[in-house]
Amino acid sequence: MGQWLMSTASTKDNPIRAFLYNNSMFLVLGSLAALLWANADGLFSGHSYHNFVHVNLWPASGHGDHGGHGLTFHFVVNDILMALFFAIAAKEVWESILPGGALSNLRTAATPLLATAGGVVGPSIVYLIGTVVVGQYSELGNGWAIPCATDIAFSYLIARLIFGNGHPAISFLLLLAIADDAVGLAILAVFYPSSEVNLMWLGLTAVAVATGLGFNRSGVKNFWWYLAIPGVMSWISFYMAGIHAALGLVPIIATLPHAKSDAGLFAETGEETDTLNQFEHWWKEPVELILGLFALVNAGVVLSSFGAGTWLVTFGLFIGKPVGILAFSYFAVKVLKLELPGGMNLKHVAVIGCIASLGFTVALFVSTAAFPDPGPVQDSVKMGALLSFLAPVSALTAAWMLGIRPAFLGGKR
Repeated sequence: MGQWLMSTASTKDNPIRAFLYNNSMFLVLGSLAALLWANADGLFSGHSYHNFVHVNLWPASGHGDHGGHGLTFHFVVNDILMALFFAIAAKEVWESILPGGALSNLRTAATPLLATAGGVVGPSIVYLIGTVVVGQYSELGNGWAIPCATDIAFSYLIARLIFGNGHPAISFLLLLAIADDAVGLAILAVFYPSSEVNLMWLGLTAVAVATGLGFNRSGVKNFWWYLAIPGVMSWISFYMAGIHAALGLVPIIATLPHAKSDAGLFAETGEETDTLNQFEHWWKEPVELILGLFALVNAGVVLSSFGAGTWLVTFGLFIGKPVGILAFSYFAVKVLKLELPGGMNLKHVAVIGCIASLGFTVALFVSTAAFPDPGPVQDSVKMGALLSFLAPVSALTAAWMLGIRPAFLGGKR
């Protein structure tokens, strides 16, 4: 999410506010609060964290009712509010394929796209082989997609520290991460239904998209209309169809009026005024707060939750992802004779693979989608997602071993 990450117009006048928003500190603080709360409960045999997350906000009724537990705070955050996070992710993917976008030219995007494939294939293979080795394929096999995730915001921050602003490796990482977003959205939609799939309801999705396109043709510029009518229709259709409702706004993103081309990840074009960018600019800071709530209701695992799932996710992230990214990039460069951006070599790709091991946000989300029932299995894979915060250590170690001196230590770009 290049433009989202680098847009700081609304926070630049307040350095503390800017630091909180531009460094995803609400996500960090929410995670720490959840961990402290859950472990305090563990020490005193309490259940306040679980009761808070699963508090019944509305009586149970109809359509499986979110697992029969009514409208919980967990559901409001994960299925309703997170729809805005995935909408912004979809916005970045959509713009990247427009003319001039980062992924619009297959010649320049081919290598990072293949690297993205490696970053999905590698960790999923390592994870699945691990489930067979430990004899828990039936119990843990459904979590194969958890280590495939890359947290764009945190990976971008690590990449800046190691490579310095403007290094081509950062652009490569962002291309990879945006493509990874697209793959992640598809994986969630196809492989992790939230309930029994009823594709008849996708007819309402088509109606929602048609309504959005109608608004567009009629000259409707205010993004609130797109959220309030086609957006709500699309969300309901996904929920009723059994597809994860957090993806419910994705289909309408392309219907919002937008520029006909994308200026690129690092273009200094100022504030864009089209409806799609207005939507992003309005929601980017609220979404940071939503991510803080997401961490608060999902990251609360006790430190004794280590189990087979923890190590499978960790090995997938820290071994499968960097090996997959490097192997597929090597194949692209050495066999297919494709090129890396100028100023980059495979050593940089190896470090990028380690940086991409930071799966956190989406890895946590997939953990709850793969294992929706709270318990030891869900907690163990969540712990693996949390351990991905060690990615800066592995990335810095890899950079040192490969002779790449980090920028923050005065290394050359």
